[in-house]
Formats: sequence, structure tokens, C-alpha cells
Amino acid sequence: MQPSPIGHYYEDFTVGEVINHELSKTIFESDNNLFSLLTMNNHPVHTNIDYASKNQHGQVLVVGTLVFSLAVGITVPDISGKAIANLGYEDVKHLAPTFLNDTIYVRSTILDKRESKSKNDRGIIYVESVAYNQRGVDVLSFRRHVLIKKRGNE
Repeated sequence: MQPSPIGHYYEDFTVGEVINHELSKTIFESDNNLFSLLTMNNHPVHTNIDYASKNQHGQVLVVGTLVFSLAVGITVPDISGKAIANLGYEDVKHLAPTFLNDTIYVRSTILDKRESKSKNDRGIIYVESVAYNQRGVDVLSFRRHVLIKKRGNE
């Protein structure tokens, strides 16, 4: 059996292509608590059921940067598995709240691509990714430029 390939080469991306990523993740209370501790985000809306129940959404909110991190990770097998570098993230938008036990899915659209000006063994793709929950509600979006190897330059 051949190992599963991770990522795609620059030539494999087509401007306008929409990729519905296969991976997904249900966010459990333990995920949110650990992420809050690791990132020192101890706001009670993320970690205190009583406090959260008395605020706008009436329940614990998942830390937004956890949703962002998961969305990026979900895209790795399809977008950045053969990346040399993520050159920059931009236009990160929190579109709707994410709650404990929500499942996150992601779709990405290839917005643009260009060959590197300085090295001919790579190119840059510009991609927008949108994370959405099990109800089909978009919860987060972001754009990034990714430096990707060209085929034959392993």
C-alpha cells in the first residue's frame, strides 16, 4: 500500500477551484479548556458555564483562535501539505459564534496564483478558507498566501 500523499504541487491548483476539505472536528469542552490554558486566554466566557450562561449567548463560547487553528489544520492535507511557507494570513473574520460540541468543516477557494519572481521551483497561491458548523453556518473566514513547491522539486 502506498502512503497517502499530503498536499498538492503548485501546478495542481486552479484559480476559482473550490475545495471541500474531507477532515472535520467536533470541538469538545476538553479541547476548549486545554486551548484556553495553553494560550492563557482565561476569559470566563470560555471557561465558566455559570458566567457564560448570564451573558449574550447563554452558553460557553469556544475561543475564536481555536476555531482559526482548527480551520487552518483541516486545510493542510489539501492546501499546504507541500508548502515551503505560509507567507501571511489576512482578513480573519469571526462570522458567528462557535459553541461546545459544534463540528467544524472547511471549504477553500483558490483566488489567485502566480509563479515566484525569485525562484523558479515554486509558486504562490492565494486562498480563502471558510469554516462552517454542522448547521451550515459560516463561523470564520480568512485568506492567506502560501508558497508551494512545483512538481519535480521535492
